Amino acid sequence: MPPKPQPRKRAENGARLKAVKEGLGDKSIVLIGLMGAGKTAVGRRVATRLGLNFVDADTEIERAAGKSISEIFADHGETYFRNGERRVIARLLGDGPQVLATGGGAYMDEGTRELIAEVGISVWLKADLKVLMERVVRRDHRPLLKTEDPKAVMQRLMDERYPVYASADITVISRDVPHEVIVAEIVDALETHLHEEVAQQHRPSD
Repeated sequence: MPPKPQPRKRAENGARLKAVKEGLGDKSIVLIGLMGAGKTAVGRRVATRLGLNFVDADTEIERAAGKSISEIFADHGETYFRNGERRVIARLLGDGPQVLATGGGAYMDEGTRELIAEVGISVWLKADLKVLMERVVRRDHRPLLKTEDPKAVMQRLMDERYPVYASADITVISRDVPHEVIVAEIVDALETHLHEEVAQQHRPSD
């Protein structure tokens, strides 16, 4: 059983979390990655740790459409869904600071990527194929995986999207460890990223 944190340690952790939250300003922490990467589960915990609101873009899309993601795909197709997704994420990004979990295809839209870069900090939860498949087979609501060979589809999505995801501000490996481990790694990476941003702003230009 791990030892309980001492009062001084708790105070130091609290000061760090407060500094990260303040360092965000109006920026949102935007989680990207494939289905099964853990964006919602981890995102909720990051939001709780930092005292921020958590928003799931897919949930907001479903609320706006009055339909599930699967129903939107079935009734209108992927292009219609992507257009709606772009509009919803643009609206949500105006409400920072917050933790925003996005759908797997959202970051593939160039306009969305540019907006996230402008008003957010992108965090890629990167997972390997085995981890993703073990997670997604537990649920059957993924429209892109309703096929005879979902593993091949997932591999194709990884091949297409990972090179684009790699442009994210922060990359954290999503793996089978307690969520709090991933949360701590994200907070540490945010702290480093914000320090680097401040240093860059104060660096004399050539």
